[in-house]
Amino acid sequence: MKFSFLTAPELKAFAGRIFPFLRWWPMVNRRTLRADALAGLTGAVVVLPQGVAFATIAGLPPEYGLYAAMVPAIVGALFGSSWHLVSGPTTAISIVIYSTMSGVAEPGTPEYIRLVLMMTFLTGVFQLAMGLARMGVLVNFISHTVVLGFTAGAGLLIISTQLTHFLGIPMPRGVSFAETLHYTLYGLDEINWYVASVGMITLLVGAFIKQRYRRLPYMILAMIAGSLYALLLGLIPQLDAREQIQTVKALSGIFPQFSAPEFSLEALRKTASIAVAVTMLGLTEAVSIARAIAVRSEQRIDGNQEFIGQGLSNIAGSFFSAYASSGSFNRSGVNYEAGARTPLAAVLSAVFLLLIVVLVAPLVQFLPVPAMAGVLFMVAWGLIDFPQIRTIIRTSLSESVVLAVTLLATLFVQLEFAIYAGILLSLMLYLKRTSHPVILDVKPDPEETSYHYSADTGLPDCPQVKCLRVNGSIFFGAVDHMQQMLHKIGEHNMQKHLLIVASGINFVDVAGAEFLAHEAKRRRRLGGGLYFYRLKDEVVRLLRRGGYMNDIKAENVFPVKFLAISAIYPKLDVATCRDCKLRIFRECRDRLPDGSPRNVAPA
Repeated sequence: MKFSFLTAPELKAFAGRIFPFLRWWPMVNRRTLRADALAGLTGAVVVLPQGVAFATIAGLPPEYGLYAAMVPAIVGALFGSSWHLVSGPTTAISIVIYSTMSGVAEPGTPEYIRLVLMMTFLTGVFQLAMGLARMGVLVNFISHTVVLGFTAGAGLLIISTQLTHFLGIPMPRGVSFAETLHYTLYGLDEINWYVASVGMITLLVGAFIKQRYRRLPYMILAMIAGSLYALLLGLIPQLDAREQIQTVKALSGIFPQFSAPEFSLEALRKTASIAVAVTMLGLTEAVSIARAIAVRSEQRIDGNQEFIGQGLSNIAGSFFSAYASSGSFNRSGVNYEAGARTPLAAVLSAVFLLLIVVLVAPLVQFLPVPAMAGVLFMVAWGLIDFPQIRTIIRTSLSESVVLAVTLLATLFVQLEFAIYAGILLSLMLYLKRTSHPVILDVKPDPEETSYHYSADTGLPDCPQVKCLRVNGSIFFGAVDHMQQMLHKIGEHNMQKHLLIVASGINFVDVAGAEFLAHEAKRRRRLGGGLYFYRLKDEVVRLLRRGGYMNDIKAENVFPVKFLAISAIYPKLDVATCRDCKLRIFRECRDRLPDGSPRNVAPA
């Protein structure tokens, strides 16, 4: 009895698939460690204000945004495939959580937090399952236009949710985008100018530093400027501004707290559908960001492994007070630009963030709420990609419709529905395009030695033979369109013979094959025929396996560099050819279809 064991290289490859960090760990040395430590420190400084801001957007206490940048970042780096992707809280997921979960529980309450952690756990389970099922290709069906419209809508939603904090206008919590605009427009006379001035100073300082000094942490400096300005206002007794300018609550905990999600059927019912939307959004963000950076770093990304890494990071994060995370574009971009060499940079970023939080946690309670609103305005404005939006509007009407529908659904309907609506509309438009293959009227190239067919010859139609080039697949969705187009040929003339230049037909399914077989039989009944030139081998094999070639006839399928008209010409009506003055084919210039010479020269 023989036993087969894995060889050392096979065992190493297997271990690398199970534990992806074993692939890059041998690359770590003193030089890469220094580069990764510097990149990690930079990322920790960047995520500090973002984490607090994103948690505020999600309706959670500020420390939960920092927790989401710790454990998930470490697990995502160890089990993902990208060397530069950094997991953590993101704007889009934060706004989805707030807009969906606020209808289930009161934001900020213990029940709300437990349900968010349960939703995070489910998100991780769904992502892990999709990765293990090798479904990474699904993210390709979420078009860039859908993501663009969704993020732009999310940016506008963030601005709307922060208007009450930025302007000091009182309005109910959890109101819709339209209601927020209504309260703002009719409450302009209630603006608290102390509050608004703090937000405006923060916004202007941040915008100035970002524009003029790109390497400086503009969010932190903007918050410091807004806080100092609010402090100065509070020192002037006559203004009585200190009581009117609220500050952020102090961080209740520095270290990520162990907290099990609420495992119950009721929690599952409330959060499952939301988790599905967050799953797709998170995977789209992570894989698209990883691929965008991989183009610059010349690294190959494994979409399935990224699914697994994101799933494990969210599952682990849900037990350490982290809400749903994904790949962060800001942190990942900064990580790459800062010179990160391995995923160890993301791990070190989480460690440095913990150390920084220990130092700055006591200072968070002095951060004015309008200053945080000003920072969130900058975050939200950065989500709206105006150049890309203008490009789409200029170049494609259908893509513009997808963009508009996704954007409007994000603003005026539920956010998870906006994602589904954008995906569904994109697929519908794609199916509409593919169900209408391009059909071009072509003629044989008049050159003596040419085998090509062109739409630019300027030649008229032959009275008996129609030549068409079909660019597109012939599948069940395209059969009706093809049937209508081909039936028109021959209805009002004698073009009973049809030659299809098939080099552009990449795929034919059973419904398409049946249609072609029926069309071949129909044309034979009319006294003509259906012929194919340059039909792909895979399509020919399908027609043979299904028995459709018995109706089409193998002799009617012409290979590359074969003069198809030479085989079709003898089948034409002699009387019609005798009276024809066009003679667009080489074959019909000197002889008739029966081989007899022509006696009359063409006019």
